[in-house]
Amino acid sequence: MNWTCASSVMRLEKGDDAMNRSASKASLRTGLALGVALASTVLCASASASATAPRDASSGTTTAPAARESTARDCPVVYFDLGETLVHTAEDGGTTYQPGAATYLRALRERHIRIGLITNVPPAWGATDAERAARLRKEVDATWRGTEPFAWKDFGDRVLTPRTEAERKPAPVLWERAKAGAGHCRVVYQAETAQEVDVAASLGYVAYQVSRPHRPAFLPVGLIELLGRRSR
Repeated sequence: MNWTCASSVMRLEKGDDAMNRSASKASLRTGLALGVALASTVLCASASASATAPRDASSGTTTAPAARESTARDCPVVYFDLGETLVHTAEDGGTTYQPGAATYLRALRERHIRIGLITNVPPAWGATDAERAARLRKEVDATWRGTEPFAWKDFGDRVLTPRTEAERKPAPVLWERAKAGAGHCRVVYQAETAQEVDVAASLGYVAYQVSRPHRPAFLPVGLIELLGRRSR
């Protein structure tokens, strides 16, 4: 979702009816991608675990090394849109977490899954991603009404923003930059608009439209972990 600054108040652009009508196409593409990933991973997971886990010499049983579970995971990398995906802007300009977003980010953090943001901000907010991200943080924090602060530190330096107006989403540039930075890892993108989900999926992302009726609010964490195993 596009973020703009007017009198220091964050405003969100709303998706139009055309975007909503394309949701079924995005859902089909996402469902196919998730189905393939889940099926192939589940079929291989048990065999892979048995082949790689060390065996107890006395009993012949496999044991799972605790050290392996405690290390940070390189894959996958999960990117989000910001406005109306992770945070909500009320009519009075105050911002808070979207329902379930804080808990979801905490679950990813506990599993050491890397996350990032792909979000539109004015290119004039800075000469680099870091400068524009710092301005974005300042704008959001200034209007924050949540009971807990937004988890900026979880995103590290993975906050990608347009360097020019031409790079603003739905142009593919930001997704291409994020994917290039992920190396061999599978990349996930989650947003509230069907248009952004469509573009991300066309570029090879596992793309998920959040907050849709009769579906999990966000892509289940367990499935993201399986996608990470498939990346190795």
